[in-house]
Amino acid sequence: MDIVIQAPDGSLLDVAKILGDEFIPEDQYRFETNTGTVCQEFAVRDSLVRVEIFTLSGDEHDQARFARRVERELNGQQVWYPAAEDVVIWKLRWARAKDLEDVRGVILVQEGERGLDWDYIRGWCARHGTTERLEGVLASMPKR
Repeated sequence: MDIVIQAPDGSLLDVAKILGDEFIPEDQYRFETNTGTVCQEFAVRDSLVRVEIFTLSGDEHDQARFARRVERELNGQQVWYPAAEDVVIWKLRWARAKDLEDVRGVILVQEGERGLDWDYIRGWCARHGTTERLEGVLASMPKR
């Protein structure tokens, strides 16, 4: 599970205290190269769940995707998810094999539900230089 937090000083120092004893922090922070932010990973005690907490960066798309997040209720709690378009854009930036497979999955699910804002996706892909990657993913998919 990935979580993005907006911390006033961009720090993850107090996150472990807030989460409590159930969350076990890794010894080292990781650096996220696309936006230049740090990430703290946590294991959840007595489970296979891992949580990565990222700080919100000044990256233009990071800011846009945080502003566009969608609020939903899950098990009686309000939670926020990134918009599907922003998941596609983000995963195309990372471009690992698993990310590109995730892009295919998001497109298939969303095209069947509510559709996607392709102008928004293509605009960010042009800015990030990932248009060719997007076109490759689309060409690899079954015809819709």
